[in-house]
Amino acid sequence: MTKHVITLEKKDRYDEMYKNFKWHVPEYFNFGFDVVDKWAEDRTKLALISIDQTGKHDRYHTFFDLSMASNQFANALLKIGIKKGDRVLVVLQSIPEWYIALIGMFKIGVVPMPGTVLLTAKDIEYRINRANACMVITDMDHADIVESVKAKCPSLRHILLIDGKRAGWYNYDEELNDASRDLDKDKINKTKSTDPMLIYFTSGTTGHPKMVLHMHSYPLGHEVTARFAQALTKCDLHWAVSETGWAKAAWGKLFGQMIVGATIIQWETPGRFDPDGLLRAMEKYGVTTFCAPPTVYRMLIQTDLSKYKLKLRHCMSAGEPLNPEVIRVWKKAFGLDIYDFYGQTETVCVLSNYTFMPIKYGSVGKPTPGHDVRIVDDDGKELKLGEEGNIAIYLRGKIRPPGLFKEYWKDEDIMNISFRGNYYFTGDRGYKDEDGYFWFVGRDDDVIKSSGYRIGPFEVESALMEHDAVAECAVVGVLDPKGVRGIVVKAFVVLAKGFKPSDALTKEIQNYVKNTTAPYKYPRIIEYVDELPKTISGKILRRELRKK
Repeated sequence: MTKHVITLEKKDRYDEMYKNFKWHVPEYFNFGFDVVDKWAEDRTKLALISIDQTGKHDRYHTFFDLSMASNQFANALLKIGIKKGDRVLVVLQSIPEWYIALIGMFKIGVVPMPGTVLLTAKDIEYRINRANACMVITDMDHADIVESVKAKCPSLRHILLIDGKRAGWYNYDEELNDASRDLDKDKINKTKSTDPMLIYFTSGTTGHPKMVLHMHSYPLGHEVTARFAQALTKCDLHWAVSETGWAKAAWGKLFGQMIVGATIIQWETPGRFDPDGLLRAMEKYGVTTFCAPPTVYRMLIQTDLSKYKLKLRHCMSAGEPLNPEVIRVWKKAFGLDIYDFYGQTETVCVLSNYTFMPIKYGSVGKPTPGHDVRIVDDDGKELKLGEEGNIAIYLRGKIRPPGLFKEYWKDEDIMNISFRGNYYFTGDRGYKDEDGYFWFVGRDDDVIKSSGYRIGPFEVESALMEHDAVAECAVVGVLDPKGVRGIVVKAFVVLAKGFKPSDALTKEIQNYVKNTTAPYKYPRIIEYVDELPKTISGKILRRELRKK
């Protein structure tokens, strides 16, 4: 396989691993040819298991299966007239056809734009027109939506249906049946590592979604995600809870996993989240490694975890910081820590906890190999240990790690804010402790400034989560209704089963947080809600709560 990273052994110390690591990015690289097709030389090597919601039906695909089918898909696109550099919106569930379509596009340099199945007509119209996309690939569930906006999208010339037939649409099965399984990479335009590969639209917690453009070197960055942060091997059966429209799918169920040769398992059509069904499926198939966002873990620990006999050896979380209380409950049930790691749609994993290092609950760990992460002020001056500032990636001589995005396409103003001097500013705030561990405080816009103090919502939320009555929560700053303190801390709380709102419970929760953190950090206002507003990627929309 690829040879651009060192092999990690458990006995290696972090400092030695980090110091000895070097990036080696070839001039030409193509994930489809150089990873999928390489593994496909062993025709029995299993790549993907897809199961339906009932768990009664599953589909198995080897790397060879994906290699041949992606060749057919690439040839079908070439026949239609899709060429290198064209943008294609892909709105599909977690099905094998999603992998086949993306890998086929990668091979010929077409740029897919994965979109969540929750996109509305307005969302789809915006994405097509913003990127001048020439094609949409979707299913019957979304065909009417695409038809409703087609006339408003002048660049849209082709539409392809995965699971049915419709007038004016290409049919997936028919196109693949007519296409050759042979694709000679020497007869098509080869992809340089710096060529555009993939566009993700950010979740849009503020304003319109931005276009995050990644290059063909992007998968190489995710080998660090898989080998170091996720500690995966070719023997693992890996389940990452992620919908295909999120960048988390690239993190957890595509690039790094296939590079190391792990087998990916997924639900094809997740529907409404079913904690019991997920845990039973993990038990049935013998999943060895598991990654999910904190939202999922918070729902899982509400079940009786003692009922499940899992074969897990390693568990991870990413997307938002993981509350220490969730880790404690999970470890009590399965004897396993949950290893938190950090990154963005714009990056691969850049901070992580590791299996060979002690975990500090609540910390997102230390920098991953190949990434120089620092805490700096707004002018790029590195801050002292313990001082809160911007989480930023230092770019040596403005040379970027391969997993860092190329640009916010068509957003020069935002680029100028994000890239200043030799730094990429993530927009997140945190601090580094005396042992070199990083601690996430919050998005820059989410930090609460109250009575002269700066309060990170994550710390207050973590304290709230330790209380038995709290199943889920979010903390924001709001105007003091008494007009005394300016901004005060307000908590929105989803109660655990068996608890009901009351003044006495509110006082009890407030006192608990006051004693756990600091008197000035406790939520002076608590509002009980049935659910929290979230982005399509599962992150809490604090701006919606602030409006409320």
